[in-house]
Amino acid sequence: MQLRRNLLFYVITLLIFGAGIYLVLDYGTRFDAAPATAARPATGLLDGLRASLAQPLSVLLMQMVVIILAARAIGALFRRIGQPAVTGEMLAGILLGPSLLGLLWPEAHGFLFPVASLDTLQRLSQVGVILFMFVVGAELDLQHLRHKAQAAVLVSHASIVVPFFLGAALSLLLYRQLAPDTVSFTGFALFMGIAMSITAFPVLARIIAERGLSRSPLGTIAIACAAVDDVTAWCLLAVVVAVVQAGDVSGALLTLVLAVAFVAFMLLLARPYATRLIRAELGKESHSKALVAGVLVFVFVSALFTEVIGIHALFGAFLAGVALPSNAPLRTFLRERLETFSAVFLLPLFFAFTGLRTELGLLATANDWLLCAAVIAVAIAGKLGGSMLAARWTGMGWKDSFAIGTLMNTRGLIELIVLNIGYDLGILSPRVFTMMVIMALVTTFMTGPILAWMGYGHREASGRSSLPLGPT
Repeated sequence: MQLRRNLLFYVITLLIFGAGIYLVLDYGTRFDAAPATAARPATGLLDGLRASLAQPLSVLLMQMVVIILAARAIGALFRRIGQPAVTGEMLAGILLGPSLLGLLWPEAHGFLFPVASLDTLQRLSQVGVILFMFVVGAELDLQHLRHKAQAAVLVSHASIVVPFFLGAALSLLLYRQLAPDTVSFTGFALFMGIAMSITAFPVLARIIAERGLSRSPLGTIAIACAAVDDVTAWCLLAVVVAVVQAGDVSGALLTLVLAVAFVAFMLLLARPYATRLIRAELGKESHSKALVAGVLVFVFVSALFTEVIGIHALFGAFLAGVALPSNAPLRTFLRERLETFSAVFLLPLFFAFTGLRTELGLLATANDWLLCAAVIAVAIAGKLGGSMLAARWTGMGWKDSFAIGTLMNTRGLIELIVLNIGYDLGILSPRVFTMMVIMALVTTFMTGPILAWMGYGHREASGRSSLPLGPT
């Protein structure tokens, strides 16, 4: 009985108020100032669908879907062949660019990545990289570095100064042929030097964990070396960017003074305060959202400050991570809430944007490919060779020294971040950028196979290393 009454009420309500809406609209047509214009000619269903897909939001959503699916698929494939998933995601970005998709299916590439959409894609990708660099900084264990300081500083700084010198020397060959007209030799040489000196700390740490080396002497030394390398390289990059932006060292003096003051503030004042505050809030589940919001504000303010003073936003984000307490609960907390979202969603956008800038077709002559081969050879000789010889000097065996050099030669995502900074600043021409991206991919891909060939596999025992076990 109740069901019938409800149905009757429903029908009567629709009829009465539906009729009322019709009468209001019909009567309101008398207020029109002019007769209705003729209807636009009808378009086909496909034309309407194509017009809808060409809208900016539709383009962005399509880009996200394609990029994330490609990154996950190729990343999973690379994981199956023993490579870190991030190397596959890096390659996926290249494949979506003009080097493959644009070459094989230019219409689809032009429709999916129109020029007008690239600014939005770049901004989103930069947010992802900022969050990523913050997590990288947060994962640095400064206490661990103190225990391994002697060997770590020696090996890591040798792995910076040797490739830095070789990169600057290589600039003598590349500058006249490939450098943009607007950049000085000093700026170009300094940037090539720092670009050759990069080690991808996150990729290296994942390779070590996947191969069961995390608690071995080799693994702990390699992570410490990479961490020191990361901090030193980013500080040097900040100096190089300041010099390039100002035109010379004297013009960059104010920027460098502000940068040093900011580092001191973050480590001496912000870090102790953040440690007390976060430890008090971390265990309160009800405050987790407030903690995430506070951390994000802290990261973005730090990034904004370094961007404004003329270094780069990524340095501020990295330093914000270093300034946080490096305890395990906090790392887990941040990884679950920030790193996962950034790595799965935003970083693939960065890889794709990098891929859109990488055009293998620009290397059209044998001379171009010879120069590219020279870039790769210099990068490997400087980073792997410099690290290996320094490690051997500290008393490690040749096998472990070569493994340290191989791990330090892993450039990965961090190298792509640095190269994009150089491209945005106008230091790298498209051809040099493409060569350097190829170098980053080659030096990252080679790490896993070399370690497997040397016997550092997934079942590597922690005690098999020939590293000295005494204090370093």
